[in-house]
Amino acid sequence: MKFWQIPAFGIEHLQLAERPMPQPGPGEILVQVKAVSLNYRDLLVTLGKYNPRMHLPRIPASDGAGEVVATGEGVKQVKSGDRVAAIFMQNWLEGPPSAEKQRGALGGDIDGMLAEYVLLPEHGVVPVPDHLSWEQAATLPCAAVTAWNAVVRAGKVKAGDTVVIQGTGGVSLFALQFSKLLGARVLGTSSSDEKLARAQELGLDAGFNYRSNPRWAEWVHAQTGNEGADLVVEVGGAGTFFQSLQAVRTGGTVAQIGVLSQSGEPLQIAPILHKQIQIQGIYVGSRADFLEMNRAIAFHRLQPVVDEVFAFSELPAALRRMESGKHFGKLVIRVK
Repeated sequence: MKFWQIPAFGIEHLQLAERPMPQPGPGEILVQVKAVSLNYRDLLVTLGKYNPRMHLPRIPASDGAGEVVATGEGVKQVKSGDRVAAIFMQNWLEGPPSAEKQRGALGGDIDGMLAEYVLLPEHGVVPVPDHLSWEQAATLPCAAVTAWNAVVRAGKVKAGDTVVIQGTGGVSLFALQFSKLLGARVLGTSSSDEKLARAQELGLDAGFNYRSNPRWAEWVHAQTGNEGADLVVEVGGAGTFFQSLQAVRTGGTVAQIGVLSQSGEPLQIAPILHKQIQIQGIYVGSRADFLEMNRAIAFHRLQPVVDEVFAFSELPAALRRMESGKHFGKLVIRVK
């Protein structure tokens, strides 16, 4: 079988290799991978910026979906022919996070999904909604579960709330879709008027191009009668964090997810205290969260947004596309 590996950091060093077909042992399943979606984390891993001390070689990518083709002794939860997606952290099955549960993240701590076949424990997958294509199903494990936890768990979003999303990547668009399912108003920022227009077709209520004014928190307050947003889904990192603190209402929530930008400015503590802001770090979620989210996706027949699909041999090109920041939604690799 073929698989991609990182023998040394850098997109230029990615290697398409071959090895014998794996066989499932007790409690394991063999999944024929159909599609893999990319996250910004996968780019950082490949470049050596996520964990420079990572043991190499490593098979990258956490997010994949495929068909179970064989099961090992004692497997009861899944059977051959099932359509499944891998969970991001193979040890976080339910309940609150812990250091132990957060070990075993695919494409980081352990080998990931960019292979024609992968071995996983039977509890390391969830069934995917029937209405989704393989490419759509592959977008769920990281970006969708992260957005679900930001909106539902951290933000406790309800009808009539105002949610702010940043940009039009996978997490932000899932947050838009989930927030609209709950009846919220969604405001969004981007550097592209074209992307904002596309987001409005998905339900975005209003958009702001921060190239015209980087102080987009002022616009959020103008849109909310000077109250601020109930939830800001913060994917920008240090470079946008202060604006998020300014944009959120008193007593509101900032769901901190991304590390896309840096800032030379010191961290402002005063707004957190004076506005009694809740800052919640979001690091994907558990298998139970994934199952709950999938029930909502299936009920509403939600359609994940796929920007472009690449052939298995085109992984370097897909990562270059992600590096450019020009994508809208998810980038997907078709494996089989």
